[in-house]
Amino acid sequence: MKTIINVDDVSFSYGTQTEQALSHISLSVNKGDFIGIIGPSGAGKSTLAACLSGAVPHHYTGTFFGSVMVDGRDTCEVSLTDVSQIVGSVLQDIDTQMVASVVEDEMLFGLENFGVPHDQIEQRVSETLETVGISDLRDREIATLSGGQKQLLNLASVMAMSPELLILDEPTSQLDPIAAQNFIATLSKINRELGTTVIIAEHRLEELFPTADRVAVMDGGRIVACDAPRRVCRDMR
Repeated sequence: MKTIINVDDVSFSYGTQTEQALSHISLSVNKGDFIGIIGPSGAGKSTLAACLSGAVPHHYTGTFFGSVMVDGRDTCEVSLTDVSQIVGSVLQDIDTQMVASVVEDEMLFGLENFGVPHDQIEQRVSETLETVGISDLRDREIATLSGGQKQLLNLASVMAMSPELLILDEPTSQLDPIAAQNFIATLSKINRELGTTVIIAEHRLEELFPTADRVAVMDGGRIVACDAPRRVCRDMR
């Protein structure tokens, strides 16, 4: 299997802080994997997700050691724009990810700004909305959508760019249990049917464990276990 993510002995502290948010993190992810990242609040899940998406070190600055390779590119040596050609990110704050007022316009924004050829745009919009199951919302005002529908729209907007890898930082934290279940089921469908690699920091273990290939357990800025969900469950008892 081709390796799409390789994290080698990464440590990071924000700004001028001396306390490390991540400490000696190493992780390898193959193309097509579905990886869960779990752990208590403050364990470093969001910081690790930010490293994988290139937000660290390009958006969040600080002291960075080690390397993060995304599809053979060192995130410290290429631009955030270069990383975003490969990686799509979905965050936990649903509304701040949106820039338009209508579903279709939200879909068009990224495609047009990334210079996708005009003759490809309609097909990408239609197919992606169908994939995430929100084709019927295409003409809706975003303000009228539920939280679950908005987060699926965020996912659709990212998937329209055809990323090889999805990084999601607690995307269900603002969703009710049914919407969260639907969202993770949609991620599983994308992973299975499109072969998109998925790495998700998540707190809803009952939804994540049946879906993930591996689960990385974080605590104190370190990965303390990384294995198949059933083995992680056994070791956590």
